[in-house]
Amino acid sequence: MPRIWTIVIGAGQAGLAVSHCLSAISVDHVVFERGKVADRWRRQSWDSLRLLTPNWMTRLPGFHYQGDDPDGFMAVPELVRVFERYASASRAPVLTGTTVERVEQAGRQFRVVTNRDVWIADAVVVATGYCAHPSVPPISSGLASSIVQVVPPAYRRPDQLPDGGVLIVGASSTGIQLADEIQRSGRPVTLAVGRHIRLPRRYRGRDILWWLDRMGILGASTSDVESIDASRHQPSLQLVGRPDRASLDVATLQDAGVRLAGRVLGIDGRVVRFAEDLIATTAAADVKLAELQGRIDHYIDTKGVCADRPEPFQPTWPVAVDPPASIDLGKEHIQTVIWATGCRRTYPWLHVPVLDRAGEIVHHGGVTAGTGLYVVGMHFQSRRNSSFIDGVGEDAWAIARTIARAVTGVHAA
Repeated sequence: MPRIWTIVIGAGQAGLAVSHCLSAISVDHVVFERGKVADRWRRQSWDSLRLLTPNWMTRLPGFHYQGDDPDGFMAVPELVRVFERYASASRAPVLTGTTVERVEQAGRQFRVVTNRDVWIADAVVVATGYCAHPSVPPISSGLASSIVQVVPPAYRRPDQLPDGGVLIVGASSTGIQLADEIQRSGRPVTLAVGRHIRLPRRYRGRDILWWLDRMGILGASTSDVESIDASRHQPSLQLVGRPDRASLDVATLQDAGVRLAGRVLGIDGRVVRFAEDLIATTAAADVKLAELQGRIDHYIDTKGVCADRPEPFQPTWPVAVDPPASIDLGKEHIQTVIWATGCRRTYPWLHVPVLDRAGEIVHHGGVTAGTGLYVVGMHFQSRRNSSFIDGVGEDAWAIARTIARAVTGVHAA
């Protein structure tokens, strides 16, 4: 039975970052990955997907982007190669094809059962990612069996879908990107719009994320926000990473022919009912965007940052729209529903008392109540960008140093 100081579960951005940090401070460890390095990126990304963050934000401990297109947006195959090179340069001790089947406490240590062997470790880091499984609402069970239901990890390109129209539920980054791509392919799309954070791709001559990074908004800590629970449950940013650096939001989608509706309230066979909240939802997103642009303008004025002149604010709706209260999927020849409704996490293999009633790992900055059990890569783990490629490094260093102190008794610098 192999014994090691630390086991890291997952070889995506979080697991590789932790491994790099552990190696840098000489903590013996191994990384378990059920597939290949960056396996979820390989298996659960549609063909045209690009990062929402510009290339210059592709930063990990000991690595930063050095290519010739810092303001571009990396396609997934290139990102996978980045992770592979990062793992190789870090000499990360990754065991691919190794599935963790059970983690349990064994006295003051952990017993980790895999499909290959049983290991004993002093510390375990769960780095399986924040977007582990698609979250599909229970009302999906009301759909007629003739309607094909698709989740984003299973989607690759429009021609894999059945003929006919498509209903997409959810209007954060994934929903708007799929709506745009599928509409452009010639299929009629209806988009059910819920809460979202509207952002322009660029503002005053800079990428919007440049401003959020420069102003410290992305690096805001849990102590900087009024409610960490509310912050952790905010929808993802309504952004797209396109070569033309164009913005994409519900207004541009409507201009392109996408039909917009409110939140899905209920489903009865082929009849889908929507809430009458589209105007209110988009207006709320407009208010938040206007407030953010005001903060950026103030920052520019007070810090003397060189920037273009402010663009006039463009509300989503210059005129009122008339969204449908319900649609009959059969009569409208809609054959597919795509659930772009977010992610959830499950840990059926984790038999340590650190989960809440919803099955989420309870932690404080990545440290759980199960002594020696840690987590890295969660949404707003310690900072707003904790789940970003660009933000996971701070948490990885913090957890690696904590492990060094707890396991080896050495204070890591």
